[in-house]
Amino acid sequence: MSNQRTGELGGTPSRSDRVFQKNEYFYYRTREGIDIGPFDSAEDACRGVQDFMEFLQADPHSAETLQQYSSKVA
Repeated sequence: MSNQRTGELGGTPSRSDRVFQKNEYFYYRTREGIDIGPFDSAEDACRGVQDFMEFLQADPHSAETLQQYSSKVA
């Protein structure tokens, strides 16, 4: 099974560093560079990643919209 996403070119990026801890809370980083959290545990953050991915898959245009807003935040 490939981890390649639709529209990704080149090698598959590492997804293992998506969840990280800052102070006493956990967050995850989207491929657009947005940190989402806080979560009380790494397990909760991993569930958040899964929920986020399901959200993006439900609407094919949601990733494009997120990308537009992330560039305004940065």
